[in-house]
Amino acid sequence: MAAGIRLYIEGDLTAGAPVAVSADQAHYLGRVMRLGVGDAVTLFNGRDGEWRAAVARIDKRAADLMPETQMRPQAEAPGPWLAFAPVKKTGTDFIVQKATELGVSRLIPVATANTQTGRTKTDRLAATAVEAAEQCERLSVPEVSDMQTLDALMGAWPDDRRLFILDETGGGVPLAQALAGGIAGATGFLTGPEGGFSARELDRFAKLSFVTRVTLGPRILRAETAALAALVVAQAVAGDWK
Repeated sequence: MAAGIRLYIEGDLTAGAPVAVSADQAHYLGRVMRLGVGDAVTLFNGRDGEWRAAVARIDKRAADLMPETQMRPQAEAPGPWLAFAPVKKTGTDFIVQKATELGVSRLIPVATANTQTGRTKTDRLAATAVEAAEQCERLSVPEVSDMQTLDALMGAWPDDRRLFILDETGGGVPLAQALAGGIAGATGFLTGPEGGFSARELDRFAKLSFVTRVTLGPRILRAETAALAALVVAQAVAGDWK
């Protein structure tokens, strides 16, 4: 059984090789959770699986943890990418947290013509993704990219990664229908801002060979709801929920 406290660390995990945690993690373990030497912690780093470890040393600002037994090997299938137009702070945090729980492998904030939030703090979003991965027992943490323009995203998007764009105008194929035959190869999703994509952006999408425009039905969904609804449909129809 996994220990109740689960931490993501950057270092390698090998039986008998102690790993140091950050000052914030040491404070959390010692001051918040009141752990002492010998207490159990679960560790993962996205490469070496999940390990049961014990506290070897701890004080106010530092702690060493000793990996003892590998509990799960690293065997997590790569998930889709999610590119999204950021919304207000709490909404963006919600997208990052829940998308991490739903298995995305990369999160890409995108500035579109109607995006109302001009910038994002990559470090804060990455910390949110780490916390979500710790809580949902993922073996990896999604990569969080710096915010980029839609033009930059489209220009750098890999031709072999199918991109499903949520078209709020209703001009796309129903997402469940588009995914009914399964997902062959790498995929990604792009969700727009609260004001939707501009006519110019929609025209550009139509000219890109790797794009499939999809719809989530007749209801008008909030931007954060649409992003997560798309991931839920993908997991249920063609993802690891099957």
